Amino acid sequence: MVELVLVGLVAGFLAGISPCILPVLPVVLVAGASWPATAETPARIPRAGLARSLAVIGGLVLSFSIIVLAGSEILSLLHLPQDALRDAGIVLLAVVGLGYLIPPLGALIERPFARVGTRRPSGRAGGFVLGLAVGVVYVPCAGPVLAAIAVVGATHRVGLTAVILTAAFAVGTAVPLLAVAAAGGQLTSRIGAIRRRAPEIRRIGGAVLIVMSVLIASDVLAGLQRDIPGYTTALQGSAKIRKQLNALTGVPHTSLTSCNSTATTLVNCGPAPNFTGITAWLNTPGGQPLSLSALRGKVVLVDFWTYSCINCQRSLPHVEAWYQEYAKDGFVVVGVHTPEFAFEHVVSNVRAQAAALGVRYPVAIDNNYATWNAYSNQYWPADYLIDAQGNVRSVHFGEGGYSTMGQLIRQLLQAARPHQSVPNPAGVPDKTPTGELSPETYIGYDELQYLDPPEVTRDTPAVYRFPSPLPLGALGLAGTWTDHAQEATAGHGAELELGFLAQDVYLVLGGTGTLDVSVNGHHTQTVEVGGVPRLYTLYQAGSATTGTLVLRASPGVEAYDFTFG
Repeated sequence: MVELVLVGLVAGFLAGISPCILPVLPVVLVAGASWPATAETPARIPRAGLARSLAVIGGLVLSFSIIVLAGSEILSLLHLPQDALRDAGIVLLAVVGLGYLIPPLGALIERPFARVGTRRPSGRAGGFVLGLAVGVVYVPCAGPVLAAIAVVGATHRVGLTAVILTAAFAVGTAVPLLAVAAAGGQLTSRIGAIRRRAPEIRRIGGAVLIVMSVLIASDVLAGLQRDIPGYTTALQGSAKIRKQLNALTGVPHTSLTSCNSTATTLVNCGPAPNFTGITAWLNTPGGQPLSLSALRGKVVLVDFWTYSCINCQRSLPHVEAWYQEYAKDGFVVVGVHTPEFAFEHVVSNVRAQAAALGVRYPVAIDNNYATWNAYSNQYWPADYLIDAQGNVRSVHFGEGGYSTMGQLIRQLLQAARPHQSVPNPAGVPDKTPTGELSPETYIGYDELQYLDPPEVTRDTPAVYRFPSPLPLGALGLAGTWTDHAQEATAGHGAELELGFLAQDVYLVLGGTGTLDVSVNGHHTQTVEVGGVPRLYTLYQAGSATTGTLVLRASPGVEAYDFTFG
């Protein structure tokens, strides 16, 4: 139990510093920086600011914990739509913002929560109300701990262990948010000019709350969240923790539970469970259900996801690209939508968001977690690759690993149809090198091998300089780059230099922008980059030769890895 509580605290803290919480950060900052309409003496403001910050975070922890553990059951008992609480939270956020703009309304909102006999308003009551609203709309990144808590709540199996784990997670996630709220409070308490203009600052804070409620309701910030890489996949690889989480959620131990999720080659994890307890199907003819027995002979990818999960949103373009490329070759994707929060149970919400995210393959609505449990799953996103005989041959949790999964899909398709050629992904020439070539060269730090000098700053913009001279086979960076696990994103003055031995040079690019290509000092082309990351041809010659490639990338271009032909 102690170890599980510690993991809950760490998982919550990681969630609290993840990109997924961006929509609530301005709200928390405003909450800590604002004080009640009645003026307080400068000496009391720092103390009141800290009390208000604690009240905000207390309200957030309370409402978030209740919503995750019992939100769905509460709504069912009240016969309300499953997205009613989220809508109510957004409305409450806007109403509190109006209370900042209109002091009498603010006092009215605080009154039911104010302490009896309080002679002057302290702001704690209003902060607690605001925290309650934030907790309802707070959607952190989905990790194994939060997934287990959500499963327990959605399946109505809440016990003491689940309550303690939820409390640990909530406290962990509250720590960085409390720091943000306290920073707002310190800002207003220490800067005299701000103290003297408290009413004006309150009104600005109210306007910010109203704007943020509109942005959260319209999901405008989702694109920004998707563009920032996730870094909260820690703890997923612990078999011991996974076993404890399985016990908490009641997930049975199966061959899939012990399947090697880090393998980069095909493995055999036993027969794939069928789709169970699916309440609706999307993107199938007439909404008709699919079954693995009917799909026997095809290669199937079962992708567990949920539409508000930013980790899932970042992986969806890759899954959709595989589906578009290989559907004609006997490849089927089934997206099993297992909800994390109550509002994700609403089928119309899933249908609208799937369309907005470009999901065209079949989607199974797994509101009762039946298929989730059949697969002993614990993660969003999670992929289970099934061969033509119905056996699970690869399992992958979280983001990344797209290149490996694409290769395994192609291997299974080729094995299923040995007399039929399975094409490479679009834009990848099917050429077999006959001589010595430069090795595949990754730019993301997970598999970075050939960078000169070899040190990079992870997940933070940094300025680099080319080495002089650049050795053959080496990779150099210049200008500003942000190096992530899978790719590097160009900033101001970004350049990339490569010494290669090859006939053809290809580079996987993503993001949006342009790439100026020079070979041996001569400009050869300007590449327009956009859409889903794919392979671009940068250089072609009649035979293998040595050369130096220099690329100048506009800000926002993402460079993944070089391959050679």
